[in-house]
Amino acid sequence: MIVIVCGLPGSGKSYFASLLAKRINATYLNSDRLRKKLFAQSQYKEKDKMKVYDEMLLQLRESLKETRNIVLDATFYKASIRKKFLDEIAGSSPTFLIEVKASQPLIKKRLSNPRAYSDADFGVYRKIRKQWQPISEKHLVLHSTDNNIEAMLLKALPYLRTGHDSRPG
Repeated sequence: MIVIVCGLPGSGKSYFASLLAKRINATYLNSDRLRKKLFAQSQYKEKDKMKVYDEMLLQLRESLKETRNIVLDATFYKASIRKKFLDEIAGSSPTFLIEVKASQPLIKKRLSNPRAYSDADFGVYRKIRKQWQPISEKHLVLHSTDNNIEAMLLKALPYLRTGHDSRPG
């Protein structure tokens, strides 16, 4: 099973995705961690973002060989990026999309605090929000607050058990 967790910076997607990966015993691939490895200083320029997604795709290919559960964690803000990953996965494993959302005031608060891997600030959030392309594939939408992570996980787990994945077909 492959789970693609997407959402804007500060939405809570990485916290959710990391906990979900533990719950389903999955390999966890995080774009922020890859960005830190690829660039000495965090970059949010278009070509740099695409380099991070390309590296994530390479790591996905390697993980697919192991036939393990995989959780991919990134904004996946463009339909073309999501399609690239869905096309790569096609036929290999059930695939699920989960979009994590949060209120703008909460996102602003979260982005004002330092985080271990992400350097995205509210300016990066605004830029990516303007570029955000709605998800047309079947997906689960979860709303993050500061105290509902367990409820989010309890909503996601049955969705993943349904077997109704997001792959084109």
